[in-house]
Amino acid sequence: MPALFIAGAGTEIGKTYVTAALTRQLIADGRRVRTLKPLASGVPPLDDPAFAASDTARLLDAQGLAPTPEAVESCSPWRYAAPLAPDQAAALEGRTLALSDLVAWCRAEIARAEDVLIIEGVGGLMSPVTADATGLDWLRALAIPALLVSGSYLGAISHALTASETLRFHAVALRAVAVSESPGAPTPPETVAAAIRPRVAAPVFCLGRGEPCPGGLVAAAAA
Repeated sequence: MPALFIAGAGTEIGKTYVTAALTRQLIADGRRVRTLKPLASGVPPLDDPAFAASDTARLLDAQGLAPTPEAVESCSPWRYAAPLAPDQAAALEGRTLALSDLVAWCRAEIARAEDVLIIEGVGGLMSPVTADATGLDWLRALAIPALLVSGSYLGAISHALTASETLRFHAVALRAVAVSESPGAPTPPETVAAAIRPRVAAPVFCLGRGEPCPGGLVAAAAA
């Protein structure tokens, strides 16, 4: 059963946009996909109209699932209201999260998945997820391949290469890099992808806003 972790070269770069596009295309191709964002910050209550714009809501929509309390809890069991790093957002609510609990939950989901399981991370690769662990620690504990999402903003090339080198150093399998178009970027995503491509040992794809998920990216994700 393929399992894939969506990691970010930074925050607010289009991870959820890429994850949702990938999920929709896999489903269109006849795959049974379960897409999760176990840890999510900046999530309003379900009865708040702003919930529809949250990452959790967008991933449920990509799977054709109604945002019922059960579906929301199943997709994102650890949700925090503040749009901060999860450890900071949790502290504001008087809550804590242990990496062992997060990893155990994800492993159980991987074990029971029927076909493709996608786990979207939070923030950038090295963003804190608990008081003493980062997204990289989470990914390494799961021991599953990663798809790295980069933006196309000024500085994105360096951020993407730094993240990919970090994954290589820690022996995390990198399936692909997806360059997501950043609004207002000085260059098109194809330019960023061209600069990244010869410097990473993984295929690099572009995803413009409103464009379908590239077939090569889908194939790499579901390998």
